[in-house]
Amino acid sequence: MSEILLQAHDLSVQFGGVRAVNQVSFAVRQGEVFTLIGPNGAGKTTVFNLISRIYNPTSGHIRWHTPTGELTLTDCPPHQVAALGIARTFQNIELFEHASVLQNLLIGRHVHQQTGFWQNLLFTPAVRRSERAFRLRVEEVIDLLDLQHHRDTLVAGLPYGVRKVVELARALCTEPQLLLLDEPSSGLNAEETDDMAYWIRDIQHELGITVLMVEHDMRLVSMVSDRVLAMNQGQVLALGSPSEVQSHPDVVEAYLGSAEDLSHLRRVQP
Repeated sequence: MSEILLQAHDLSVQFGGVRAVNQVSFAVRQGEVFTLIGPNGAGKTTVFNLISRIYNPTSGHIRWHTPTGELTLTDCPPHQVAALGIARTFQNIELFEHASVLQNLLIGRHVHQQTGFWQNLLFTPAVRRSERAFRLRVEEVIDLLDLQHHRDTLVAGLPYGVRKVVELARALCTEPQLLLLDEPSSGLNAEETDDMAYWIRDIQHELGITVLMVEHDMRLVSMVSDRVLAMNQGQVLALGSPSEVQSHPDVVEAYLGSAEDLSHLRRVQP
């Protein structure tokens, strides 16, 4: 069994009188695709925001395991998350629209910059070597995600589906150990969703990156997920393989209503 990379223990978040996440625990294993599913308002994105350090938990903690040791992620400031090896995409695309695809991807390399202000200002040999290395890594990501034809195009002129891929590419340019994908198929058509599934599998198998995903498209979930955690109203409903979770009675009820509700609907239909 693979080693645990990230472990959430009894996470809870309360906003006023609303408990968005209620004692949620799970562990993500190194090299897997782990997916959070659930109806709108289930607390999935709130969990992502806890890992990204956008929110602080009301109680509970998250442990981040690395080859050199482990630390409590919920004690780290937000600006250190990317440097720890955690990258994220957003449901609402967050790119620099008036910059090219290449420029957006190079921004993703900023976390690896080791040269200082004066070195950058004078464009020293160390800076030039760093820039060449950054460009090489970015070109590898461009090739992986078939973005060659869009390299010099401004993001503002790209179709929505391509923008989603560019955001994924920028996250990969940080060379993460853990990639958080927030509804990667949102707004995509069936063909684009198939492409996304293909790239997620490549990211997992070819790059060895662990993927933690929030997703509503159960077809994509079934195609790429090793394990699935179902949530509803901030609580865990089920954990297991995609088929096990999708057939779990509590998950079916959360999505479709109870058996009694469904039989009532069938009776009132003409």
